[in-house]
Amino acid sequence: MTTTDLAITGDGSTAQARHAQEVSRGERFAFGKNWARFLTVLNDERIAQAEQSLREMLETKSLAGARFLDIGSGSGLFSLAARRLGATVHSFDYDTDSVRCTNELKRRYFPNDPTWHIEQGSILDAHFVERLGTFDVVYSWGVLHHTGAMWQALDNAQRPVAANGRLFIAIYNDMGSQSARWKRIKHVYSRLPGSLRPPFAVVVSLPEELKALARATLVGRPQDYVRSWTKYDPTRGMNHWYDIIDWVGGYPYEYAKPDAVFAFYKKRGFALDKLKMGGGLGCTEYVFSRTPPRRG
Repeated sequence: MTTTDLAITGDGSTAQARHAQEVSRGERFAFGKNWARFLTVLNDERIAQAEQSLREMLETKSLAGARFLDIGSGSGLFSLAARRLGATVHSFDYDTDSVRCTNELKRRYFPNDPTWHIEQGSILDAHFVERLGTFDVVYSWGVLHHTGAMWQALDNAQRPVAANGRLFIAIYNDMGSQSARWKRIKHVYSRLPGSLRPPFAVVVSLPEELKALARATLVGRPQDYVRSWTKYDPTRGMNHWYDIIDWVGGYPYEYAKPDAVFAFYKKRGFALDKLKMGGGLGCTEYVFSRTPPRRG
């Protein structure tokens, strides 16, 4: 049975059981455990940065009156940011620990708020997606390429976008053989026993770490490399080591060229509003708007 076959229903207990099975079989990385660490360092500055990210990419000062769907909510940070910007929010994630993280953020900042709903679900489950209804903003950053069926996930993600609504996604860049190599590395990591995963992550990440150290040393700023290990990322809230684990272990893993993403959504009645290119193997961010159908 493939990961694609494991699309879930709205039954939370079934979702939890299947997610746990996939993690134990090495078919899926437990992203939520890393996001749980994020909550220990979350502060007002990081929340404000998330809000600013939404404002800039969606080119708006407020989401008041908007319905916001967060596909793969992870830590819950961007659901929280959207709620603080005035949106009615619906968050879901397939990862059990991510759902717990999102619920914890709601408890801290918007306890008992009826306009922020959180549940466990899969973007690969068309019936689950259909029952969600429609939203003015559908958001999914760095999630759809980790489902095991990226193009199906990309298709399902556009279905809840309302007429004249917007779709904000981020997808890994297709870097040819380099991307294919990392897909193999991630698959190997996912199949290793837990005790072997940290040393494996060290070995495969060492070449890039040495390059980063060399670059910093050549410009006379080796302290910049040291600081990368002692400071938390201002937007994600993870330290350098957990960023490495998140990257090396991030399986399933797929990727796409921007032209392919453009063409895919153009066929489905979307126009590109904004693009923010990611470097190398990183994510490119896209904001699409659903164009109204032509009359006559």
